[in-house]
Amino acid sequence: MVFTAGQIAGILEGEVHGNPEIAVHKLAKIEEGEKGSLTFLANPKYTAHIYKTRASITIVNKDFIPEQHLETTLIKVEDAYKSFSKLLEYYNQVKNNKIGIEQPVFKSDSATFGDGLYLGAFSYIGSNVVIGNNVKIYPNVYIGDNVRIGDNVVVFAGAKIYSESIIGNNCVVHSGVIIGADGFGFTPNSNGEFSKVPQTGNVILEDNVDVGAGTTIDRATLGSTILRKGVKLDNQIQIAHNVEIGEHTVIAAQTGVAGSTKIGKHCMIGGQVGIVGHIVIGNNVKIQAQSGIGRNVKDNEVLQGSPALNYGDFNKSYVHFKNLPKIINRIDNLENKDRR
Repeated sequence: MVFTAGQIAGILEGEVHGNPEIAVHKLAKIEEGEKGSLTFLANPKYTAHIYKTRASITIVNKDFIPEQHLETTLIKVEDAYKSFSKLLEYYNQVKNNKIGIEQPVFKSDSATFGDGLYLGAFSYIGSNVVIGNNVKIYPNVYIGDNVRIGDNVVVFAGAKIYSESIIGNNCVVHSGVIIGADGFGFTPNSNGEFSKVPQTGNVILEDNVDVGAGTTIDRATLGSTILRKGVKLDNQIQIAHNVEIGEHTVIAAQTGVAGSTKIGKHCMIGGQVGIVGHIVIGNNVKIQAQSGIGRNVKDNEVLQGSPALNYGDFNKSYVHFKNLPKIINRIDNLENKDRR
């Protein structure tokens, strides 16, 4: 796709300083810009690069005043970083705006589809599936019986959405995601063996939920596993049965949340965090990477460590932990003196 500086300025409500007809067809970092590329300058640390960049167009803040000659055409906007992000979103929308049904696919006669559908090759759509408008389903996707998908949803290649799952509007499900697999429910019997507990619930994603590649979200034993609106999950996360995650909470990669735990709104959870089952985590909680959470957490707590401590207490304790060998040597020296 090719865009001129004038077209880009129109999208961003910006002002062209230079040649409005100059065109770009790719994006680049400012230090790696080449002819035909578009870049941006938002961080003052990179200002020196704008005088050397070969990028055809550079997005800058309105208050940027060049101190040297520029080869690049400028587009001045209120906020260069936000404008560049807006442009990336627009680019993705144009690039991913596929429509039509490729072959071969299987779609049940009882499935219904809205307008603007894209259905990639080798996809499977089960019985009584309801799919909204402008949904993009990439190749090799499995959608089980009785699934409901809202408007403007993107399901990338190879995702699996099991039966009865409900996905709201404006959601993104990345490749390798599995939504609605059985929860880890087994009960021991008298022979020391484990018998499976049937998992009869479902998974609900409310509006504006993003699920990263390779993440798994298990169906509930009874009721629903629920991700409330605006939740963002990174890659390779495990969400167990009957978990509920509150609005606009974000979770980084390789975190695991055990069954029936409730997480509040606007939480930020780092990578490789382990959270036990059947606890409640409040609103606005921040959990540092590699922490282990084994208790209920109140609103606004900041935690680190395994088992997790208050963030300030953890840092104080870590100072002592680092000095532990020195402390032991001092104790040994004192004991040796006493023996003498």
